[in-house]
Amino acid sequence: MTITAVPVIKNGCLMVRGKVVLTGVPGNVVISPASAGSAFVGASSTSSSSRHVFSLGVLENCKFMCLFIAKIWWMIPRVGKSASDIPLETQMLLLEAEEESALDLVDEETPGEPASTNKFYVLVLPVLDGAFRTTLQGTKSNELQFCYESGDPEVRTCQAMEGVFVNSGDNPFELLKESIKILAKHKGTFSHLESKKTPAHLDWFGWCTWDAFYTDVSPSGIKEGLESFKEGGISPKFLIIDDGWQETTNEFQKEGEPLIEGTQFATRLADIKENSKFKASESAGSSANLKELIHYIKENYSLKYVYMWHALAGYWGGVLASSEALKKYNPKLAYPVQSPGRLGNIRDIAMDSLEKYGVGVIDPQKVYDFYNDMHGYLASSGVDGVKVDVQNLLETLGAGYGGRVSITRQYHEALDKSVEKNFVDNNLICCMCHNSDSIFSSKNSATARASEDFMPNEPTFQTLHIASVSFNSLLLGEVVVPDWDMFHSNHDTAEFHGAARALGGCPVYVSDKPGKHDFKILRKLVLPDGSILRARCAGRPTRDCLFIDPVMDGKSLLKIWNLNKLTGVVGVFNCQGAGTWPMKQAPERNENSTVSISGRVSPLDVEFLEEIAGETWDGECAVYAFNTGSLSRIPKNKTIEVSLGVLQCEIYTVSPIKVFKENVDFAPLGLIKMYNSGGAIEDCTFGDSIRIKARGSGLFGAFSSKKPRCCKVDKKDEDFTYSSENGLLTVNLQSESSFKEIEFVY
Repeated sequence: MTITAVPVIKNGCLMVRGKVVLTGVPGNVVISPASAGSAFVGASSTSSSSRHVFSLGVLENCKFMCLFIAKIWWMIPRVGKSASDIPLETQMLLLEAEEESALDLVDEETPGEPASTNKFYVLVLPVLDGAFRTTLQGTKSNELQFCYESGDPEVRTCQAMEGVFVNSGDNPFELLKESIKILAKHKGTFSHLESKKTPAHLDWFGWCTWDAFYTDVSPSGIKEGLESFKEGGISPKFLIIDDGWQETTNEFQKEGEPLIEGTQFATRLADIKENSKFKASESAGSSANLKELIHYIKENYSLKYVYMWHALAGYWGGVLASSEALKKYNPKLAYPVQSPGRLGNIRDIAMDSLEKYGVGVIDPQKVYDFYNDMHGYLASSGVDGVKVDVQNLLETLGAGYGGRVSITRQYHEALDKSVEKNFVDNNLICCMCHNSDSIFSSKNSATARASEDFMPNEPTFQTLHIASVSFNSLLLGEVVVPDWDMFHSNHDTAEFHGAARALGGCPVYVSDKPGKHDFKILRKLVLPDGSILRARCAGRPTRDCLFIDPVMDGKSLLKIWNLNKLTGVVGVFNCQGAGTWPMKQAPERNENSTVSISGRVSPLDVEFLEEIAGETWDGECAVYAFNTGSLSRIPKNKTIEVSLGVLQCEIYTVSPIKVFKENVDFAPLGLIKMYNSGGAIEDCTFGDSIRIKARGSGLFGAFSSKKPRCCKVDKKDEDFTYSSENGLLTVNLQSESSFKEIEFVY
């Protein structure tokens, strides 16, 4: 529970709960209470400008984790102990404090040991303030600064009163949730995830065409891919037809001449309808148009949802101003201007190209008409939703439109309105949208990509991907359902990525090329009816992993926790030794870098486990390890050791043990051949017998201190196995029905 202690400035120090957080706070820094013990920190200047950089004071000797935008589209995490470690474009800062002292340097904890109870956490969150966006940054002298900018030279101010939000709490996950809810209510520009309608595709297995075909996607390729899934016995229920279906023009590429590198990003949208590949021709594979194709693949491959890709501005380079079909949206050529913070981190080739060739910007007053016309056409063709990409581009186009926050908000409001009108179930996936302009303008959109793309051909990116999605989900997961991106089932890292998706609380979809599937991996993720065992929350690092570097410190495992209806789950991943963070110097290669790393797992790693365990729970847990098949009974405050090599993982199902009829200790584990086994358990009740409602088919496991007299599945006697050594009770669920009732009689 958050202790309500409003942050204050006293004797030149920013203090939270009576503890010093910042020293040397300048006289122009002001603080104003928000609600529930939180406050806004701001500053004033003697001159008016569209961009200010204010000092907040000195931050030293304090464990922190921050999220910052390294490259214009995506956030990544960084940990450190002083402000000099805080990069430009930081959008979230979480500090760890000790109750008895100021934010002093604390002893290194033993990895995996439950966190001590005397810690509390301070959230420093730069937010939107009217037309201005705030970010944090550190200096070499450990000053913590905030940057306050509009993105339009004509939108100026000398006061930044509500640029930084500060709150504190004992539980970092509750702190983030409470803070986002306070801000959503106070600002009114975005909504917390709990008040949004989530898209229905999230609970079904999917296929995205991107890696399979890139922009060469075609009707025949789509059919070939769906057929190869069908032949393997696992068919996607949602399909994303990614980039490559639209009518586009590259004005800078002359026919027959070699490609000028960079001009591909300046390609512009020429029409809202599909291109010639998707119209009647031999290559269309007997489908006369997009509508016929979608009807055909839904009928023949049992697809529930088809999504189409487009960019927020229409296409990467916007829309073609000279297009007769698009003139009614008043497009104008504009040249992006990146903020100094962006240019101080990693430059992006797409943005460098667009700065040179320009973007065809739709008039914000007409952008709803554009979305409504395109989405209306797609809906009439049988399309169920859209993936809207390249969203952060708008932050560079604010000049003349009231600034970056203003143009972003106008586009997002128009997008939300069109999606609500044309598609059911809020079927929108946002992508490349990690700037706070987008996050804090998210009123309706309920799912967004959580990190840079899965890169199948980049071996050093695999561990970074898993670390990024889990840390980014700390912030994103309060506003949207984080989408951890597609992966390849037939890939060296398929097990690593598949296991992460299983406990990420995210959609599960692949981008396999036709015929290139590993159905053994897919069967650990997907039920026979095409649904998945999606966990309830966003998968996030465990509390004892929040302030460690799981990619580059050479000693720490990454643990990710989540909840199901009746069980918890902890995934442990060795992300060391296989990649390095951008903008961070790689350590000298250790001879032991490929040797396994050890850590510890505890039921206490699962936050809020007591809430699903119930009031009568005494803290005893059954813990099942997916890969080793080991079953342990331990109290909640004890740990289990785990050792993993590079790019190896283990998943632990944590099930609270309940007492049946005073003499049987019992805990359901779920479908133990699936990564997130506990996701299969819908209900478990104790009466004259133990009754479990379960999803799917396969080997169902439970912990039992005694052998049952008999087992029934859907009221029919069923054989079962029981091990008196570890208490593992298993029964094979064989029928194809989606739900089954299991009964154990003692």
